[in-house]
Amino acid sequence: MTRAAALFLVALGACREAAPPPPPEPAPWSDAWLEREADRYLGATVNRRAALEASLVNPTNIYSRQRLASYGKDTVGWDALPVWNPRSRPIDQAIADELRRGVMPELPAERLWDGKRPTKQAEWVALGRRVFFTFPLRAEIAMEHALTPGVAGSELLGVERTPTGELPGLVVFGDVDGRQRIGITCAVCHTAIRNGSIVEGAARRSLDLGALRLRFYGDTKESIDPELARRMATWGPGRADVTEDDDEDPVAIPDLWGLRTQSHLTHAGTIRHIGPMALAIRQETQLLHANALRVRPPRELAWALAMYLYALEPPPARVGGDPAVIARGAALFADACRSCHASSTFGGDPVPAAKVGTDPALADGRARGTGRYRVAPLVRVADAAPYLHDGSVPTLDVLLSRDRLAPEFVGGTRGPGPIRGHTFGTSLPADDRAALRAYLETL
Repeated sequence: MTRAAALFLVALGACREAAPPPPPEPAPWSDAWLEREADRYLGATVNRRAALEASLVNPTNIYSRQRLASYGKDTVGWDALPVWNPRSRPIDQAIADELRRGVMPELPAERLWDGKRPTKQAEWVALGRRVFFTFPLRAEIAMEHALTPGVAGSELLGVERTPTGELPGLVVFGDVDGRQRIGITCAVCHTAIRNGSIVEGAARRSLDLGALRLRFYGDTKESIDPELARRMATWGPGRADVTEDDDEDPVAIPDLWGLRTQSHLTHAGTIRHIGPMALAIRQETQLLHANALRVRPPRELAWALAMYLYALEPPPARVGGDPAVIARGAALFADACRSCHASSTFGGDPVPAAKVGTDPALADGRARGTGRYRVAPLVRVADAAPYLHDGSVPTLDVLLSRDRLAPEFVGGTRGPGPIRGHTFGTSLPADDRAALRAYLETL
């Protein structure tokens, strides 16, 4: 090539416009970032599979093995299940009255979801709220029985009503087999009625699912395994055993606030919260498992439910108390508790079950065990009793009292006997324990 030709090519290159720089990465948790993550989750199977594998802390427990064997397989396994978009109607006072007269109300003509993907984050959240209150996890015989003619007192077992007669978490729906049933949704465990209003995301501490089911078996004379009946009777309000094994490890229903800040999901930290895909997969697989693996939800609804859960806000914190006492409690918390309860919502990374010292059955269990317990967030902890993963501690005073460690202790929710573990704060003088409790009540 001649010198002149070379100079010409250099000049030609200089005249060309420089390629535009790539667009900046959207900020994590921004609407643009969440929409990009939605594209990844809803788009390619390989993305969902990679997120699943990265999120499972212990691949050998039952929960993980079930998902690794069946999820993200493209054309087989759970991916091959038929997609179910049900017709479902929340139960209000009018429907409840019909049911008590023995009349099953009509279902809406339209499906729960119109099939249109949301284009804005607010639309995703609104759709997720509909899923939370309306998408049936399954038909629930205990709730069907609670609403049949002649059965009274269900409210005492946690079938809560608003002043206008709504029953959050209960729906009439068309089941997979075409039958019209009474079912439960996420809201049956994760809403509470306080001062006449629904608190979305609050654990329903009054729900005694074990007692509701036992009443069904008792009233109908249906047979039930005596050992299962015994275990259901031990659950008590605000607790249930929902793990995938036969171990006896009921857990307390958790509040759902501050999920975005949590590094792990479930009491045993079974799921590493690597991002919204991990939570969406958690919801998707929970919905299909609850319905006995007959169908799977549209993935748009699983994503929408995750977006709604992220958007949940706790009710206002309590106010009042002696500022000096609260300040003393805050200093004690910073010194004794903050190393574990380190996040902005006062949660933290899972810690070895042996360090916590509570009942290790769940942490070491075959179903979801990791050898650890998640450090629970303390947002609105004053209203979050019963405490610890198994709901064994009835109040903050008991949690901080050394008396509960004694063999003769009788104040636990699970019957007489000591409540061991989580001894942090129990060795403080009485005045310091009172100050720590006063501070916790402000969170």
